[in-house]
Amino acid sequence: MASKKRDYYEVLGVEKTAEKEEIKKAYRKLAMQYHPDRNRDNPETIEKFKEATEAYEVLSNDEKRSTYDRFGHEGLDASGGAGNFDPRNFSGFEDIFGSFGNIFENLFGGGGRRASATGARHGQDLRYDMEITLEEACFGAQKRVEIDRRESCDTCNGSGAAEGSKSETCQDCGGSGQIRRNQGFFSISTTCPRCRGEGRVISNPCTACRGSGQVKRTRAIQVRIPPGVDDDARLKMSGEGEAGMRGGYSGDLYIVLHTAPHRHFERHGNDLICEIPISITQAALGAEVTVPTLEAKQVKLKIPPGTQNESIMRIRGQGAQHLNRGGRGDMLVKIDVRIPESLTSKQKQLLRDFAAQGAENAAPEPADLFARRKNR
Repeated sequence: MASKKRDYYEVLGVEKTAEKEEIKKAYRKLAMQYHPDRNRDNPETIEKFKEATEAYEVLSNDEKRSTYDRFGHEGLDASGGAGNFDPRNFSGFEDIFGSFGNIFENLFGGGGRRASATGARHGQDLRYDMEITLEEACFGAQKRVEIDRRESCDTCNGSGAAEGSKSETCQDCGGSGQIRRNQGFFSISTTCPRCRGEGRVISNPCTACRGSGQVKRTRAIQVRIPPGVDDDARLKMSGEGEAGMRGGYSGDLYIVLHTAPHRHFERHGNDLICEIPISITQAALGAEVTVPTLEAKQVKLKIPPGTQNESIMRIRGQGAQHLNRGGRGDMLVKIDVRIPESLTSKQKQLLRDFAAQGAENAAPEPADLFARRKNR
């Protein structure tokens, strides 16, 4: 006695009221999950894949779905709808996966950067991590880096073949780089072992590159750091990656920038923050101090009388340059009022006299944090 078939809606995990798009989406998920190419060591997936495909073949067809909804599996058997289902005759794969760039081929059959009929391949992209100073990040710079990369062989001009010879189309795969074989009701594509996916073979290889068409070299490259660039920014240098093979385009070089910490300055956007210590008399009476900038210039900063500790003062136009446009940010100076750790007898007496005249409060209330946050 034949085993009882599962309900098609249960197989796909959808309700009986599901729309076509929902059914298609459910089947696509199951087809990718149970496709045999992804589960070669589990023969049960073949049956699950076949079961899901049979369910979709019925539920995606309005006439067959109507018959199934009314009479179940018996109705389909009687009408020849799915009683003898053969996935090899199922024409819905292209409808399911066609808009996804042949997703089966990409996931299970050597997609990505495959060789063309001439064996051309796009070169690999490269990454170089570069540490720069805060000055270079804010104001730009020219840097020289050395990159190890594979370049086209000058002896054979990248063909991989010795002088007077050339590559030939692989006879085993016909130049496709893939060998297809049938397994049950589906086709499996594997890399051609003879040409290793190149699609072409070289009988007389170049001695300089041993037939690869490429040699490894160290190349010095000039890199322009734009002013105002952010930390961890990536600079793309087109065509400075590894050379393509068999006439393919070269890859790109990505320079990833990392800004080293500065001893005196921190960057917040296009503003620069530094901390300047002043004495209690400068804070109380006011003063004019000289402040160094990131460019090692000296600018004057006026300290108003009664300046409090951790006050922020702004010096306009002394920050980092704006990226790709004119103007600069500001320099923000945080005031650090320093309390002297040692005093002479005369200084102590002067402070006692000052305290006596100021009627200092011996029981102060805690600071108003809400007001402080509001004023920030």
